[in-house]
Amino acid sequence: MIESLKKNKKGIILMIISSICACIGQLFWKLSGMENNIIYLIIGLGLYGIGALVMLYAYRFGKLSVLQPILSLNYVLTIIFAYLILHENITILKIIGILIITTGVILIGGGDDE
Repeated sequence: MIESLKKNKKGIILMIISSICACIGQLFWKLSGMENNIIYLIIGLGLYGIGALVMLYAYRFGKLSVLQPILSLNYVLTIIFAYLILHENITILKIIGILIITTGVILIGGGDDE
């Protein structure tokens, strides 16, 4: 497991950065609709685009089967951002989902046995 994380380290870090950019971009899209603010929309599009470019670059530094599942962290980050910024509730089912997704990402990220 540790060897897989070392081998794919740069790709994994870039995919996490990509996921963060995409989630923050989507958050700005939501805020642009709530506040009718075109600047938020432009910022959101920019961040989402940066996230997509970082994701494409990340594929150079790891195996697709390891890196692609890391994008599932988008679901975890979305729930966290919604709670912190939009003051949405986090239910016990969402917490269980976060734990399952996070466990899956860790297992897949460390499961490259080549």
